[in-house]
Amino acid sequence: MSVLSITSLSYAYPEGGGRLAVRDVSLDIEPGEFVVLAGGSGSGKSTLLRASSGLVPHFHGGTFTGTVIVGGMDTRGHGPAEIAAVAGTLFQDPETQVVMGTVRAELAFPLENRGWSGAAVARGVEEAALALGIAGLLDRPTHELSGGELQRVALGAALAARPALVLLDEPTSQLDPVAGDELLGVLRRLNEEWGTAVVLAEHRLERCLGAADRVVALRDGAIACDADPRAFLDWAGAQAPELQTPGARLFSLAGLGPAPVAVKDARWTLRRSIPGFAARGGSAPHPGPAVQPSRAALRRARRETEHLERVRLDGVWVEHREGPVALRGASLSLAAGETVALMGRNGAGKSTLLRVAAGLQDPTRGKVSKAGRVALLLQHPGDYFVRERVGDELSDERLAAAGLAHLAERHPRDLSGGERQRLALAIVLGGDEPPSVVALDEPTRGMDRARKAGLVIELRRLAAEDIAVVVATHDAEFAAALASRTVLLGDGVVVADAGTDEVLGGGWYFATQTARILGGAPLLPEQGAEVLRELMAAGEPDGAPAPIHPEWAKP
Repeated sequence: MSVLSITSLSYAYPEGGGRLAVRDVSLDIEPGEFVVLAGGSGSGKSTLLRASSGLVPHFHGGTFTGTVIVGGMDTRGHGPAEIAAVAGTLFQDPETQVVMGTVRAELAFPLENRGWSGAAVARGVEEAALALGIAGLLDRPTHELSGGELQRVALGAALAARPALVLLDEPTSQLDPVAGDELLGVLRRLNEEWGTAVVLAEHRLERCLGAADRVVALRDGAIACDADPRAFLDWAGAQAPELQTPGARLFSLAGLGPAPVAVKDARWTLRRSIPGFAARGGSAPHPGPAVQPSRAALRRARRETEHLERVRLDGVWVEHREGPVALRGASLSLAAGETVALMGRNGAGKSTLLRVAAGLQDPTRGKVSKAGRVALLLQHPGDYFVRERVGDELSDERLAAAGLAHLAERHPRDLSGGERQRLALAIVLGGDEPPSVVALDEPTRGMDRARKAGLVIELRRLAAEDIAVVVATHDAEFAAALASRTVLLGDGVVVADAGTDEVLGGGWYFATQTARILGGAPLLPEQGAEVLRELMAAGEPDGAPAPIHPEWAKP
């Protein structure tokens, strides 16, 4: 029997003016399947997961037709609490799912509700903490955790009871690259060893396609593609380029095929199709080490740009009476027109640094200097909504500029994650005083590639107006597209501050998929494709690309 069976599901939110969020969806998930939900922002992914957990229609209301059977229970007759016994769920806003005061209590809560014995609860908490790398957080208050730490805790609570089905909405959106890989490793192990069915909605498909059995792509609330990962990438290349992974786009732009599902797959094909790539040991050519300026040159450059500084942090410390030190003598300067990516593992101090720069948190020690307003968009866009209608949050002109005019009648909290981010950003950028600095904390959370590209254009426009732009992000592709400079934090200290190509080129974790495939500095598919075309032309007397033998397409 299918662990999840959806038949002819159509649903409209009560404030949606009758517009269907999902339309005539039929889908069966078998025990042990790993299914990835793909699609743009507002395509219906989150709504489909809400319907699968019983929150639609029991919590959200609206118009519901069709049937959803979860673990043998019809969601029309069984509410979310009953369905939670067989389906663990993690949504885009983990902070709304954490209800207990400490991490240990949060992990124990669902097990105690199921009547587990004290020993079984203790074992379940310990196993969930070890699996997700949060054993060191067990006695921490939940209100002190970073967004990524909260995400892992909420997932641990969903997985602790080993449900037959796990429903995940952007589970890696706030996780650093290592934590994201570890999370997918846990899901894969649960899937392969325990037969847990996984349904995962994700925009950064390159992270999860290698683990998937199927990819279900939604468009305007309907299923547009249901295929294995390789067939999905073929379909995306022809029908939905915005859903291509960076690796698939790299191959498409270079005129190569088939589209690779994972980095290993891509490098295997390139070694056999491009002699120049194989001769370099599987690495593309990349620039040599940058010439380091002298100390005198650095001092001279600082004097020349001091009048352009928009915000400066000198030796800033943020210490808590309980818990770890958030910042340890961090120093950072942002100049007018700069675009800076702030990266680092979860808990490294990125969010704290932005809050200090904006004046929302006072440093324990150190100095903060500002020239003008710092407009800050925090990780939780819902904190910026105070109205019942999207149309009441902004003027019609600003709503249209944000691409949200068609959602004017909706409640802000019923929007998809990407739509909430765009609305909150438009609110932050408004105000009586124009900002001198725009700071964003994980702004691409829940945002599809097309919207991320639009955000890059918008932030570059702000930088062209001499506004300093700084973005805390785990999304290396977004950082490479936006930032000329990348600052890497580790344990509250700035450990690297250099050009984005230098920081993100050739790394293991803090690197784009294109850089990992090519083993070098090309960070974006467009740059990598140009390098591959040069290698192919160099390998052929007439400059024609080397052909790809059909057998080479088999990893």
